[in-house]
Amino acid sequence: MRSSNPVFSRRGFSRDTGYAGFNAPPQAGGPAAPPYAGTNPYAQGQQYVTHAPPQHRPMTMDDVVARTAMTLGTVIAGATVGWLFLTQNLGFAIGAGLVAMVLGLVQSFKRKPSPALILSYAALEGLFLGALSGYINDLPRMNGAPMQAVLGTMAVFVAMLVAYKTRIVRVTARFTRFVMIAAMGFVLLSLVNVLFMAFGGGDGLGFRSGGLGIVFGIVGVVLGALFLALDFKQVEDGVTYGAPREESWLAAFGLTLTLVWIYMEMLRLISILRGD
Repeated sequence: MRSSNPVFSRRGFSRDTGYAGFNAPPQAGGPAAPPYAGTNPYAQGQQYVTHAPPQHRPMTMDDVVARTAMTLGTVIAGATVGWLFLTQNLGFAIGAGLVAMVLGLVQSFKRKPSPALILSYAALEGLFLGALSGYINDLPRMNGAPMQAVLGTMAVFVAMLVAYKTRIVRVTARFTRFVMIAAMGFVLLSLVNVLFMAFGGGDGLGFRSGGLGIVFGIVGVVLGALFLALDFKQVEDGVTYGAPREESWLAAFGLTLTLVWIYMEMLRLISILRGD
């Protein structure tokens, strides 16, 4: 499994089936194929491991919950510091956000999770989010907007979790391809808009203001919700098929990235709706 968000790649997917052996079908004339058959990154040659060796205890849901709580707790702690001390110093906060982005990119390309790297990303991302949220909260007509964005993010998380658990949303290879293509298009349009804003001034292509901005913001929130479904699928398959315990850090990292994405899009959408 691999952490995921609309920017980073996903190690869990293969070229052939969309997933690296997840839900592998039974082989003709024989028993059902073990998990990750043929493309399991944890398989040892042609031998299937029926239980993890002692030094590689398989990941459990408790591991994922504990590490996700630790990572999100670090984001919240950093956000508290940013809100209290960096609201009037956005330059430092933006620098922290850029470093957090670099750390996130480094972790996304590492083969194994680094807890220190993930927690450092969470702390710096928290500083940026807290300072930005505090600054926005002090703007005219924007008081309370960050709390609305937090509540909106929580609502999206719960709604998607219920939809996933009740199988209203089913993660398939086609679903995954659609989400990845849509996310790449969204990110490219966002980058183009930033370039137009930087060199042409004003609102660029208008993706962050007015009616078009509202539509673009809703699309961003929906994409974040769909990536939550991919994250849930990876966690479920990792637990079911005995991924190594260390993979729970990648699950926590992926969920954190996605929730940060949803919060940012929710905050921008609320800002547009409030007229700022």
